[in-house]
Amino acid sequence: VLLLAVELCGLTFRAQDRSKSNIVATALFGDGAAAAVVSCRSLYAGRPRLGAAAEHTWPDSLGVMGWDVTDDGLKVVFSGNIPDLVRHDLRPVIDRFFVTHGIAAEEIDGYLCHPGGAKVLDALEDCFGLEPGAMRHARAVLREHGNMSSVTVLFVLAAAMADGLHGRQLLTALGPGFTAALQVIDLP
Repeated sequence: VLLLAVELCGLTFRAQDRSKSNIVATALFGDGAAAAVVSCRSLYAGRPRLGAAAEHTWPDSLGVMGWDVTDDGLKVVFSGNIPDLVRHDLRPVIDRFFVTHGIAAEEIDGYLCHPGGAKVLDALEDCFGLEPGAMRHARAVLREHGNMSSVTVLFVLAAAMADGLHGRQLLTALGPGFTAALQVIDLP
C-alpha cells in the first residue's frame, strides 16, 4: 500500500487577517508531501516494522487546535496552552497505551515525535523525561522544513532512519481535536 500524505498549509493563509494566530500559523506552517510503502510481505525483511497503534482525542478540545471555516478561508485555532497539555496530559495517555498493548516503557528505545514547534518539543522532552535537545531529528526537521502538519512526522522518521537509528521507537503526532496519534515502530 502506498501511504501518501500531502498538506497544503499555505491554503489557510488569510491575507486580511492580521491576528497573532494567523501570523504565527503563516510563519510556522508550510506545505509538504511524503510517502511510504507499507507491506506485510516478507520480502521487505530488514525494513521498519509497524507495531501497536492508537489515537486519543481529549474531550471538549476543539478549541485547542484546528480550524474555523470562515467566509474568507480557514482560520487557524491555536490554544496557548498546547505545551502545558503535552507536558501534563500526554504521559497518562501513553502509559495507558503501553498497558493496553503489553509494552513496558523500558522497551521503548526512543521517541520520534511530530515537532509542533520548539515549545512543544520542549514539552515532549519533559513528558518523556529526556534531556533538553534530545529530540534532535524532530528539531532538525522543524528547523529545515517547518511544520508541514501531518507530513512532518514522516520527515522525522526518514531523518532518523538516514541517521542509522535503530530499535523500538514510539512515533507520535499531535493534531486537531486535540488528538494524539501513537505508533510503535521497530527500526532494524
